Amino acid sequence: MKGVILAGGTGTRLRPLTNIINKHLLPVGKYPMIHYAIEKMANAGIQDLMLVTGKHSAGLYTEYVGDGRQWGLEVSYKIQEEAGGIAQALSLAEDFVAPDKQVLVILGDNLFEDSLREAVNDFKSQEQGARVFLKQVHDPYRYGVPVMKKGRIETIMEKPEIPPSNYAVTGIYLYDSQVFDIIRQLQPSERGELEITDVNNAYARQGLLFHSLLTGWWTDAGTHQALLAAGARLLEREAP
Repeated sequence: MKGVILAGGTGTRLRPLTNIINKHLLPVGKYPMIHYAIEKMANAGIQDLMLVTGKHSAGLYTEYVGDGRQWGLEVSYKIQEEAGGIAQALSLAEDFVAPDKQVLVILGDNLFEDSLREAVNDFKSQEQGARVFLKQVHDPYRYGVPVMKKGRIETIMEKPEIPPSNYAVTGIYLYDSQVFDIIRQLQPSERGELEITDVNNAYARQGLLFHSLLTGWWTDAGTHQALLAAGARLLEREAP
């Protein structure tokens, strides 16, 4: 299985910090944000990793991450020339993923405690399908929210005014190789992007979208408040 970390985007919610540096390189605790996603990939048993990012700060990524040897990984890079959505960014990794046919995807601003190793090992035994990771939150209207039927995700509602549950779809995904065919069939959303929720719903319509629950701490560190809280928590964890 290959790993892909999506670390592009413009980081509009974190401006003016992101006027000078990509948000995934902002410090969180002792390390840049991107450090933690790479660490989770290594812990999950991933050996080959692609980092997809924009041109903004690309040189700083190679300076910090290098070839990945400090995590025991082989890291390659892909530049997303223009922001076109999460699904479009993932599509850039198709040739990289193709030989392995399965991929673990982490959005670089997702910080969390749980290990993904068990879910990854379970997914390797699946012949097809996708898996998303859910987390119980107090503000589900900010996220994609699953609609469940008989223990299976029937569909995902994106930022619903009245959420059907208090679970959020996090930025952690497992896909088979069908994901790239699905992305090719997508139409841009109203904001002109290829949405990852549309990808997940395509799997759901086939009855092939599975899920795991995150039980530990998780945050989408995409706002100043979340970035500050995450930094404090991780700094406490890393204290000698």
